[in-house]
Amino acid sequence: MGHSHAHGHSHTETAGPVAHRRIWPMALAVAVIGGYFVVELVTGLVVNSLALIADAGHMLTDVVALGMGLAALLLAKHGSTTDDRSFGWHRAEVFTAVANAVLLIGVAAFVFYEAIRRVGTDPQVPGATLIVVALIGLAVNVAVMFLLRADAQNSIAVRGAYLEVLADAVGSVGVLVAGVVALTTGWGYADVVVAVLIALWVVPRAVRLALDAMRILNQQAPEHVDVEALRRELAAIPAVDDVHDLHVWSLTTGMDVATVHLGSNGPNGEILTAAQVVLARYGLEHSTIQVDPREVQQKCHDELHW
Repeated sequence: MGHSHAHGHSHTETAGPVAHRRIWPMALAVAVIGGYFVVELVTGLVVNSLALIADAGHMLTDVVALGMGLAALLLAKHGSTTDDRSFGWHRAEVFTAVANAVLLIGVAAFVFYEAIRRVGTDPQVPGATLIVVALIGLAVNVAVMFLLRADAQNSIAVRGAYLEVLADAVGSVGVLVAGVVALTTGWGYADVVVAVLIALWVVPRAVRLALDAMRILNQQAPEHVDVEALRRELAAIPAVDDVHDLHVWSLTTGMDVATVHLGSNGPNGEILTAAQVVLARYGLEHSTIQVDPREVQQKCHDELHW
């Protein structure tokens, strides 16, 4: 019976220099967004603007999301790997993405509630104040988006934070429009309409983020890996009679893992090397491969059911 543990480097992006590169933009973003959140919330409460309060609510989720994402990256980089926590803290990123999505949906629900409550009240909001605050917010959000954009595809924690900030940039544009309408026409309901549109824009993105995170937590195969094609390629390796117990999952974004049993009476070394090459083509450098001789293949089929 042969066994191989193929260990590459493509999955270790959350460690070392790359993790450090991700940490400082997140830390800076927390400070900038946190400061602006206080300004926007106080202004929104003073002038009774639902659009500003809604945008401030999203800013608060930004601060929480960025803080959790920063904590997750720090844990992934510095958290210890022990015998009872053999994968370290890398999955902390995924938990933060779920919490982030829940926060976004919660803020959207609050905005819908407030919008319904304000129907028929003829809201009065100072357009000039909205315009000034929105312009500052837009500048803050765009700056933070540039900070986070580089790693948004490689880390689900950073992607969650990036989506939050992107939603706020859209929100700032909406508040700007509401301010212009209120200033030029005196129609206060523009504030409520914009708040609802911001919430409607955010919800699908929050749901998508939650689904991506749940896919990882449910240990489903990564979307970019065609498991059936992988199975066929492994079965096509010379001297391999059978492929079973093939499992592919993600520990977190950029860290995909695989295990497989290959039935064969051929030379173990050659089979293991060929299998590693196939798995690497699918981005699965971190893989565990077991070669089962024919006399134990049936036993494996009978005893392994998951």
